[in-house]
Amino acid sequence: MERFFMALGSKAFHGRNVFKWIHKHGVVDFNAMTDISKRLREQLQQVAEITIPRLALEQPAQDGTHKWLLELEDGQRIETVYIPDNRRSTICVSSQVGCALDCSFCSTARQGFNRNLTVAEIIGQVWVAARELGEPPSNIVMMGMGEPLANLEAVITAMNIMQDDLAYMVSKYRVTVSTSGIVPGLKRLREVCDISLAVSLHAPDNALRDQLVPINRKYPLEELIPACREFVRGDKRRKVTWEYVMLDGVNDSLAHAKALIRLLEGTPSKVNLIPFNPFPGTEYQVSPADRVEAFRMRLKRSGIIATTRKTRGDDIDAACGQLVGKVKDRSSRQLRFERLDSLKQGVS
Repeated sequence: MERFFMALGSKAFHGRNVFKWIHKHGVVDFNAMTDISKRLREQLQQVAEITIPRLALEQPAQDGTHKWLLELEDGQRIETVYIPDNRRSTICVSSQVGCALDCSFCSTARQGFNRNLTVAEIIGQVWVAARELGEPPSNIVMMGMGEPLANLEAVITAMNIMQDDLAYMVSKYRVTVSTSGIVPGLKRLREVCDISLAVSLHAPDNALRDQLVPINRKYPLEELIPACREFVRGDKRRKVTWEYVMLDGVNDSLAHAKALIRLLEGTPSKVNLIPFNPFPGTEYQVSPADRVEAFRMRLKRSGIIATTRKTRGDDIDAACGQLVGKVKDRSSRQLRFERLDSLKQGVS
């Protein structure tokens, strides 16, 4: 912004002022930016525009969760979710149109992949949320559509804006990036951005994780766990949040819990157990509540902080793993799943 305004022949501080108007005050009309000159405002109307994602659909859930379907300039649609929790507000932000990874239990993965989001499209979701809520959210999680570390540079810039004093002022402990485990991106992220880390783990060994989270074949647990341990090293307040979706008969036994305890030994950890959220065409089932609780208690007895995530927004398909947006798929994955579904119907 400073460079842009200096190129117009103005002062650098004008860039900071306009940045603050947009992100801190939610103003997108140059005429309303009263601390810059009329001449500069007229010049901006000739050479610039402020474009935000179009709110195509808002779906409220019975529990207070809201899902916003946002349309981008090229017609692609992404989903952003608002989750209220007493005095805390969390928004779940997307980083890609669809997802290039192929996690077998995730509805977003079935939609295929089109492209990365720009910095503007990522931070635009926060802008819309702040406008709809009347204030910036207290927590932001990069857990929406896509793999954030596959769009690393744009995600880093957007997360820096989230924390900026001239913008949304969200604490570094309240901005979280969730990754399936792209190890080089994880190392780069640690070098340049001070935020919290969540990792989609879902299995305590390579053989099972290869099936559930195929990126594990490229970056196995022997590489992922040390990289995560290094990410939180030096900050006693930090823990890695391990996301673990509970799949009936797949990864939810006490033997799996014991293997998970061994895997996480020596890593400051919190395990977030996530009841599986079904979607059409899936072969998985949610683990029974008593088995989830037995799994959680086994982790707790070993000294690991373990919580069971309360399912939010599942009646509007806004729960974990259910975000689908509207993706013009470039990966042919949608077609592959449609063919598989047709074959299954033919067999039945």
